[in-house]
Amino acid sequence: MRIFLKVWRQASPDAQGRFVDYTAEDVSPDMSFLEMLDVVNERLIMQGEDPIAFDSDCREGICGTCGFMVSGIAHGPDPGTTVCQLHMRRFKDGMRLTLEPWRARAFQVLKDLVVDRSAFDRIIQAGGYTSVNVGGAPDGNAVLVGKTASDKAMDSAACIGCGACVAACKNASAALFTSAKISQMALLPQGQVERFQRVVKMVDRHDEEGFGSCSNEGECEAVCPKEIPITNIARMNREYFRALLFSRD
Repeated sequence: MRIFLKVWRQASPDAQGRFVDYTAEDVSPDMSFLEMLDVVNERLIMQGEDPIAFDSDCREGICGTCGFMVSGIAHGPDPGTTVCQLHMRRFKDGMRLTLEPWRARAFQVLKDLVVDRSAFDRIIQAGGYTSVNVGGAPDGNAVLVGKTASDKAMDSAACIGCGACVAACKNASAALFTSAKISQMALLPQGQVERFQRVVKMVDRHDEEGFGSCSNEGECEAVCPKEIPITNIARMNREYFRALLFSRD
């Protein structure tokens, strides 16, 4: 296949960016999207040009490192899929694709398709730790957790922090990410001691980082590669208001 690419190129955070046209030749349908970019970069390097910068690590959809917009859709057209899991068989010969980085005030473009997502780390850090007595490993059945609660907690913990939710949201909100990280602890008995302090600190940090507010339209859920449900956002809001009421007692 031959794929025509329009790629955002930006040398540094302070440099002016622009779209540059490239052609990916002899693309195999079995290639992943990032493998296709690797081939394009090999040709650019051989020509003495600067390769396209993009993030990648595990290439198995579990690290959250990769991620950019493919023709206006975070991670591309396949639902529940990271861009590293996207395969070229999804596209047709001669297609034109536009590649650009996540667009959000809190995600500074570092180079080309690479953005700084350290704001997510600071939101998690704001949540602090859990006060759990340690020592010998307790029996697996010593702390009883209901099946429904454990399933919801694990579903929330599946968030890989890729940032697609922010990129898809018209307000550049990180509410889905933040709510997932809050929910995974709020649903478990181990997270109850700091429950109210945690939600207030994490939500406040979310706002301080420059993320927008949630308008509850669901774009974040639609593009999330781990299909994190927006019911987490409702839970986060309930936890936050309960924490504010609790602090007044």
